[in-house]
Amino acid sequence: MKKKVSLKDIAEKVGVSIALVSYVLNGKRQGNIGKEVTEKIKQAALQLNYRPNQIAKSLRTNKSNTIGLIVADISNPFFSNLARIIEDEADRHGYTVIFGSSDEKAERSWKLMNALLDRQVDGFIITPASNTESQILYLQELDIPFVLVDRYFPGIKTNYVSLDNFKASYMAVEHFIKNGYKRIGMVTYQSNLLNLEERKRGYLEAMKAHHITAKKGWLKQVAADDGNIKSAIEKAVQELLSLPEPVEAILFASNILAVNGLKYIHSLKLIVPDDIAVINFDETEAADLFYAPPTYIKQPLVEMGQTATKILLENIARNNKITQINMEPELVIRQSVLSMAGE
Repeated sequence: MKKKVSLKDIAEKVGVSIALVSYVLNGKRQGNIGKEVTEKIKQAALQLNYRPNQIAKSLRTNKSNTIGLIVADISNPFFSNLARIIEDEADRHGYTVIFGSSDEKAERSWKLMNALLDRQVDGFIITPASNTESQILYLQELDIPFVLVDRYFPGIKTNYVSLDNFKASYMAVEHFIKNGYKRIGMVTYQSNLLNLEERKRGYLEAMKAHHITAKKGWLKQVAADDGNIKSAIEKAVQELLSLPEPVEAILFASNILAVNGLKYIHSLKLIVPDDIAVINFDETEAADLFYAPPTYIKQPLVEMGQTATKILLENIARNNKITQINMEPELVIRQSVLSMAGE
């Protein structure tokens, strides 16, 4: 293994002091340092393949120009797209993003958080898993800047950027109802996370507002940590379609639920929307390949990611104002719900 090149090595090659090399390579104003010497130092650093010690630099400046990003699952298109938006926005401001997936597990989230703290990140953007309130309070105790994104804990006063999930679910159910559907089912995750609770509440309140009694069997909740989530989703859809009076429409509370649900519906030789109408949360390329691309709730991902990054950078700069934003959803109407004209 090659010895790491030091400032001393560069100083010896150029024939100047270590302090002068440090002064030039740290980008400080060059003052009386000649252009020729400055250029020689930079060229020597390139020739020797010098890489600065970022940890030592962060200890000196109390800043690493890195952001820790913890999402639920980076393989989920929603979170991978969100991560890319955050990464691009952070890069525009000179920051690098280090990210990982919690897999919706509090223990894994804790491990990631500590690993990122050890790397001296300047702040966090977090999609919190269930039962991680203590971790958020811990960051507050350490006075580490952070922003929660996609979901938050209402009992903790902190920065967050989320969707108005109640309104999103409400407008989806109302779209079904306005098009003549009354037996409307919902497939969601069994979770105490606020975003999912609000989606469930929106479903129930929209039914109530339109004088439709949501029967107990119409709401299916699958365990997010189920070892075989595909089978759990299929079972939920099968039960909705096997009721004495099967549901006519299904609202899927996430893109993962929707993709697996649509695959199962297709395997049953049922036609969307003729046999069953569908609306889901979040756009996904997999659903776009379906013969009847589903109507979906669009989250303003670009605005969400950029806003969360902006709030975090302002907090890193010690603007300690608490910012809480619930963004507006958009219902994108496509081919998975019959219009009144088709009734």
